[in-house]
Amino acid sequence: MCSDTERTRRDTARTQGSEEYETIVSYIPDDFSNPADSLAEIRAKFDFVHGQPAGDGVVLEETPAGVWVRPTAGHDDRAVFFVHSGGFVTSTAAMFAFWAANVARECGLAVFVAEYSLAPEHRFPTQLDELTAAYTGLLNDGLDRGRTLFMGDSCGGGMALALMTRLRDDDAPLPAAFVGFGGWYDLVASGIEGPGNDPFVNLDWMRLRAEDYVGPHGAPAAPLVSPAHAALHGLPSMLLQTGEVDPCRAGAERVAARADTTTIDIVPAVAQGFQGMGTHIREVAEAWNTLAAWVDDQVPPAN
Repeated sequence: MCSDTERTRRDTARTQGSEEYETIVSYIPDDFSNPADSLAEIRAKFDFVHGQPAGDGVVLEETPAGVWVRPTAGHDDRAVFFVHSGGFVTSTAAMFAFWAANVARECGLAVFVAEYSLAPEHRFPTQLDELTAAYTGLLNDGLDRGRTLFMGDSCGGGMALALMTRLRDDDAPLPAAFVGFGGWYDLVASGIEGPGNDPFVNLDWMRLRAEDYVGPHGAPAAPLVSPAHAALHGLPSMLLQTGEVDPCRAGAERVAARADTTTIDIVPAVAQGFQGMGTHIREVAEAWNTLAAWVDDQVPPAN
């Protein structure tokens, strides 16, 4: 049972996004997430979107297990273990340096984007095993779990939450807090009833990517695959930030209802992954401000 859940939904009368947001969305092709696409077509589309430059104000350090993204303005002893998205089948840690750079700049944190093998060439639990090894390796290198946050977007948010449940069950060190950006926590969800359609993902496409991840005979409802179906007691505080028209919203609401201490932030009229669109967009700037304040509250900066 949930003992402490805070729900926020800003400006609920709004039925569409800001002008800047709607302009970006207007450039998304109607068939961006076409269920008929081949694997090569999916990867070409998503790699183009995700392969953005990290921008100014950060320095990158590539390692065999992932990529460190650190703000050049300096940072304290807090760190982020970030699991990237891509529908389980696309993108690399380096491609998500742009997203990690947003976290680094807006929150003043060092961010490690973990690498993992892609489906369908590699299926569950390969990815979870690799993430476990990467996090354990960082702890062995001196990472302070009490000053570390887990973060992830879309399927990366789901894998990061699943990793926390595994660590808890194994009596392994847990991070101090968790942030999910439109996390995909429920691979068997039937979707949401909402005021619009998500331009980036749809349920038919998502079901195919879930099968890529677990295989045709896999169990998408297994707790380590769909952590919305897992026992969620004994986990750190969570911020679940999701767009109102994101098909993953239903899974976030399920997690929020069952986890111990959770803030769910539903942003009206926006879609999956809106946080990565750029801080010149009102909804994105507000989301990053919410994130920075929540992070400082949960894991205060060093004195």
